Amino acid sequence: MDIKAFLKLLNKYKWILVLVPLAAAVITYFLVRKLPKEYASEAQIATGIVDQSKQVVVGSNQNADYFKVNQQFANIIERMKMQRIMSILSYHLILHDLENPKTAFKPYSKIIDSLGSANLQEVIGIYREKLLKKDVLAVGDNHNKFKLYDIVSSMGYDGESIQKKLNIYRPDNSDFINVYFASVNPQLSSFVVNTLSAEFINNYGQDVNANQNNSIELLDSLLKKKEVAMNQKTAALKEFKMKNGVLNLDKQSEMVYSQISQNEERKAQAIRDIQSNQRAIADINAKLRGNGDAFMGGNTTGDNKTIVSLKNQLKIANDAYIDGNFKLSDKKKIDSISRLIDRVSARISDNNVTDPQASKQGLIQQKLALETTVSQAQGSIRSIDNELSMLKAKYNTMVPFDAGIQNYERDAELATKDYMTSLDTYNQNKTQQNVALKLQIAQVGLPGLALSSKKVMYIALAGISSFFICFFSVFILFLLDHTINNRHQLAYATKSPVLGHLNYIENTDRNIRNIWKDNKDEEYSTFKDLLRSLRFEVAEAFAKDGKKILGVTSLEENEGKSFIAGSLVYSFAMMGNKVLLIGGETKVPMSDSKEIAMRQDFQSFLVKREIQTEDLITVLNKNDASSSLLEMQNVNSLKKGFEVLKEQFDVIVIDVDSLKEINKAKEWLLFTEVNIAVFEAGRAVADEEKELIKYIREKPGFIGWVLNKAKLA
Repeated sequence: MDIKAFLKLLNKYKWILVLVPLAAAVITYFLVRKLPKEYASEAQIATGIVDQSKQVVVGSNQNADYFKVNQQFANIIERMKMQRIMSILSYHLILHDLENPKTAFKPYSKIIDSLGSANLQEVIGIYREKLLKKDVLAVGDNHNKFKLYDIVSSMGYDGESIQKKLNIYRPDNSDFINVYFASVNPQLSSFVVNTLSAEFINNYGQDVNANQNNSIELLDSLLKKKEVAMNQKTAALKEFKMKNGVLNLDKQSEMVYSQISQNEERKAQAIRDIQSNQRAIADINAKLRGNGDAFMGGNTTGDNKTIVSLKNQLKIANDAYIDGNFKLSDKKKIDSISRLIDRVSARISDNNVTDPQASKQGLIQQKLALETTVSQAQGSIRSIDNELSMLKAKYNTMVPFDAGIQNYERDAELATKDYMTSLDTYNQNKTQQNVALKLQIAQVGLPGLALSSKKVMYIALAGISSFFICFFSVFILFLLDHTINNRHQLAYATKSPVLGHLNYIENTDRNIRNIWKDNKDEEYSTFKDLLRSLRFEVAEAFAKDGKKILGVTSLEENEGKSFIAGSLVYSFAMMGNKVLLIGGETKVPMSDSKEIAMRQDFQSFLVKREIQTEDLITVLNKNDASSSLLEMQNVNSLKKGFEVLKEQFDVIVIDVDSLKEINKAKEWLLFTEVNIAVFEAGRAVADEEKELIKYIREKPGFIGWVLNKAKLA
């Protein structure tokens, strides 16, 4: 952004920037000078949301949730602004004024004055009834016999009017909600904040209690359903156990399995005992067979027969003991026979102390004892097998009940958990109802002193706001203004160098000779200096490669290119150069040596190849009727003609047609060596001209633009 250009624009509109804010401030002063004083009142409501001293803590979590607390305060504030609460306040205000005309907060409006005493009493009764019902006051109430909404609105007691001066907020994350209201009557301000606070607390408590009662009723109904479901599942489990004779299947099956394991261990131990004893008997038999001759002698035949008989009896007793399911009497009989065998064996041993057969008798006695033990172990194995069969049969009968009883137990457990969860929720809601949030007025609103006047603030705001409106309006005009007024803007728009600029000359009867000779007129002096600067730029371009032909064109007609071409011709002549102008602006003839004494035609020159040169300036007029330069002669012939002119003149200036007539301009630009383009200040570049700018920028020999008719500050 061009800051200098913007500052110039601000300077142009400086009086608007000064007078408009001043006028706004003066008008505001007259509007607010009779502004009545306002009186504020503020009530304070204690919520108990963050005040721990007012809370009954249920559970151990006493950390307050910051976002939840903010949400609770926001909900309370928004509920205070509800239309239903505002309507209740409106009813109280209008009833106060209608029922107490002497202490009314405001003078009666025209609508109220138009009501008769009878109608007035009827209106009071209607408002009283709507207050009891807590009806919302709306525009639809105007469709009844009385325009109830308009009556309230005419006194400024409708919800929209009240909320303009009402402010409900929570101060500094405290436990309080402040209700602030300002009006022209201190009693009115106090009445509004106190009535609004009291009515809101009353309605809020009723609403919360009603909602909690509804929730508790719903939870109670749900709890009863859960209890019925739990009882049904428990009864089904009990019935299943009683029907199948199962008290505690897990413990019973565990006991049976433990007994099976114990009996299998007893059986394994009995088998190990039998095998070890049988091995010992085999060893004794081997010894007896190997040493039979050594044990001959002694009179033990009778005792041996007795022992054999007793052993037979012992075997029979063992069988009877096992088959008799291990009766105690059978066990005693076995013990008695065993003792008899021991006595007989001892007697044989005593009788044969010195008998060589004593050793043999000892072996025989050991063999008999081992055989007795083997018989007892074999008998116990049969008993253990019977007991194992019975236990396994009992365990197998328990397996089919396991899946069924697990389903019943799972259903009963889930039903119990569901019931207990519902019971906890019910108890929690009951507790919350008893310790629910209790709002109360911590501080009533009292009539206050008059507030500081806002007249100065209104006047200042009017002046400042109007100033910024004007300022931004000028800024927007500047942003929307795409006109080119200086060299920098032209260079940015064309992306080409700008050789210079020429100031605007207001005198319509301008003449280059008068401009050059006049040293008193400031516009002429400035133009002459700027023209010399432009001449310097062109002369430097000529100095490169000995160029002499300058083409002067523009985007549009009437941008001053012809006048600039003639001015350049005159400025070069002032340097003593012999100059030729083809085309150009030819108005009033000059009387000195630099004026053209005779007008000649360029077309005639092309035919005759002759030109009558003057002292310093010669002019060849272009044939305006001709539509094309190349239609006169071919390119080679034209180039030869320009070579002839270059031999006779130091500088040749061609007033080329504007780029708008691109067909003619292209033909003339074929023969120029240096080109400049003229742009008139104060206009914007049109979209269709961007292609022409690109064309002339890319043209060989183009050295830059000249900003014409520029207004200098």
